[in-house]
Amino acid sequence: MKKYILALDQGTSSSRAIIFDHDGTPLAVSQKEFTQYFPRPGWVEHDPEEIWDSESGVMKDVIAKLGADVSEIAAIGITNQRETTIVWDAATGKPVHNAIVWQDRRTSEYCDSLKALGLTEKIRDKTGLLIDAYFSGTKIRWILENVEGARDLARAGRLRFGTVDSWLIWKLTDGRVHCTDVSNASRTMLFNIHTLRWDEELLDLLGIPASMMPQVRSSSEIYGNCEMLGGVPVAGAAGDQQAALFGQMCTEPGDVKNTYGTGCFLLMNSGSKAISSQNKLLTTIAWKIGDRVDYALEGSVFVAGSIVQWLRDGLGLIRQSSEIEALAAQVPDNGGVYLVPALTGLGAPYWDPYAKGTVTGITRGTTAAHIARAALEGIAFETMDVVDAMRKDAGIALRSLKVDGGASRNNLMMQFQADILGTDVVRPVVTETTALGASYLAGLAVGFWSSLDELRAQWKAERTFRPEASQETVSAAVQGWQEAISRTLTK
Repeated sequence: MKKYILALDQGTSSSRAIIFDHDGTPLAVSQKEFTQYFPRPGWVEHDPEEIWDSESGVMKDVIAKLGADVSEIAAIGITNQRETTIVWDAATGKPVHNAIVWQDRRTSEYCDSLKALGLTEKIRDKTGLLIDAYFSGTKIRWILENVEGARDLARAGRLRFGTVDSWLIWKLTDGRVHCTDVSNASRTMLFNIHTLRWDEELLDLLGIPASMMPQVRSSSEIYGNCEMLGGVPVAGAAGDQQAALFGQMCTEPGDVKNTYGTGCFLLMNSGSKAISSQNKLLTTIAWKIGDRVDYALEGSVFVAGSIVQWLRDGLGLIRQSSEIEALAAQVPDNGGVYLVPALTGLGAPYWDPYAKGTVTGITRGTTAAHIARAALEGIAFETMDVVDAMRKDAGIALRSLKVDGGASRNNLMMQFQADILGTDVVRPVVTETTALGASYLAGLAVGFWSSLDELRAQWKAERTFRPEASQETVSAAVQGWQEAISRTLTK
């Protein structure tokens, strides 16, 4: 009797494994942080071998914690930090360089050169993306141009590129399967989201051999078997934000979710229509199940939870991230202080890679509590900016905002979010929606769940935050934020 689905949730700062039962309830969790490398300002790297060691370690640990037998696991689903780029030698299985993380800005100048060539519209029309160092394509090119011997290995057909899902599938299947799903492929700046193929023109433009690229599969099918666990099928994969959209059961056009993780990611399901944004949002593939492809509009905020980590590690204002809410609650408002958390540039809807974080409105009366509150409010304000752009693009009024991720447990911030949006903010019972979405995709592929209707019936709200602040208060707060943003932008 198959009782469980195992989700591997490989994030930016930690690797996790969660086991879900048939009701979509998380039964056991194992988590391990791994090393962040910052070799130069604006550069962010991970060790791919450490990613694998940590993920395979928590996978074994969570099974032991639950006391489950591997024969009871129906399938493995994978969800992952997106855009993070790994290139390895297929002959040795060894990475040729550290993983270049999605936050990394080293290719910003090269991206500027692509814009100067007038390629912005062509790339957006094919991929749904803006030209930015955020995406995988220019990171692959950087590795080929800067790692000794990499270009020769690529010409010889020995190198493989993968986002983290591909790397994990490769390792889980002992190097038998080199694939990715459509949602991760759509984040590379190399994938045509309309034809569902790697784009030869873009590969040639960046000098990337097609032999490096993984096979692109649907988000819910059996890719291969995990020999380490006695042949359990690896049967679902989606980038973390698409997986969260699915885990939140945002399966109808107009459904919106926001994940408050290391970054902040707002996605709106647009159904079978790929909406071309006029407001600097991204058009991305949400998932492919069977023959149906669903698209989404996305706004990416590069720094969210990581601003809290910075208050903890950089400034020492708190000892643990969980202390931020209590500190912020010591003051009734931000005292005129605004914090724009542009620690790695600004994402949607500004796309200013050279912006630096700013704090405005500091006086002698400013306390650590004001800074903490301004940091939380900054995350909510950035979300508001993306929601406004999404409303304009889709022409759909926001019915509600479903929220998940670590910071969604922060009641003070969720109430503030509802106030400035003027919209209900709904937190589900199961906030592990990223891993849950991966579980659902894998479970559908092996018949563990029969249909989307069965999954929709499982989703339940834990708390709804309704707007309480006056329009006057909200307007004043928004005006202060807009002034802070204007001081932050470099262009």
